[in-house]
Amino acid sequence: MRLTTALFAAIMTFGTAAVAADVSGKLVLYTSQPNADAQRTVDAFKAKHPDVDVEWIRDGTTKVMAKLRAEFEAGAPQPDVLLIADMVTMEGLEKEGRLMAYPDADISAYDPALMDPEGHYFSTKLITTGIVYNTNAPMVPKSYKDLLSEEAKDKLAMPSPLTSGAATIHMAAITSNPDLGWEFYEGLASQGANPQGGNGGTYKAIAGGEKLYGFVVDFLPIREMAKGAPVAFVFPEEGVSAVTEPVAILSTAQNPDAAKAFVDFLISAEGQQLAADMGYLPAHPEITPPEGFPSLSEIKLLDFDPANALANDRDNKMKFTEIFGG
Repeated sequence: MRLTTALFAAIMTFGTAAVAADVSGKLVLYTSQPNADAQRTVDAFKAKHPDVDVEWIRDGTTKVMAKLRAEFEAGAPQPDVLLIADMVTMEGLEKEGRLMAYPDADISAYDPALMDPEGHYFSTKLITTGIVYNTNAPMVPKSYKDLLSEEAKDKLAMPSPLTSGAATIHMAAITSNPDLGWEFYEGLASQGANPQGGNGGTYKAIAGGEKLYGFVVDFLPIREMAKGAPVAFVFPEEGVSAVTEPVAILSTAQNPDAAKAFVDFLISAEGQQLAADMGYLPAHPEITPPEGFPSLSEIKLLDFDPANALANDRDNKMKFTEIFGG
């Protein structure tokens, strides 16, 4: 659905009014966004709140969390706000009492499944994992089960949940689906799949023709197919999993007002348009997705319970290792 100009402006005006107009001081952000995206996000926020001095540190979620854990141990956590890959990590922090609730954040437009019911974290986009295939492949998959066919045998690539957060979420969503379950991963192993590394390596293997089918985050093939790469992305009929890049305020935040303003900006129509402009599927259902993406209403998400995924994370990874080997 496309927003009319008037409606879009009205939503943005409301979002602007919803935050304190006079926020100022230093805001410390820890993020796993790519550097260019993090800079654009900070620049856009500062354009609305020029009196806030944003200090940001960027690394992968695993490394960001290792740094933050060390700061917790030292009794001196530095960030006011976190913008990292997945809800499972946020669930862990929430369980430990590390996150500040912000129940006044306006999430009325969003699917409640994307937000913490107590307002401890807020999804800012959808980075889905589905099927990627090389367009020279003999089969066009529509279902995950198509990857268990003879045409896909020994032609599969996939990132490892021992390395990739998105692959971890995908594993939890797939294995909790009653029509797929762990039997699906056992089938992939029988097909010769050898999960390793992250999404980038999987994409390169399929785009280069070394393998023909696999799982990958949506934006890699969707962006590159527009440039002529021999790949296509499939939103399987069973649904896709999603990393939602949630934002949260730490309970130890030194500048909670600026942190709330940052959250408000990211989930406002303007912040969601920024996500779309950067080539990601916005979480807000009324923002037009980037070229190559279907509308949010056309995408089926696999059921996913982040609290359950957190509780079962260790067992899931042990089971995965049993199937595919360390």
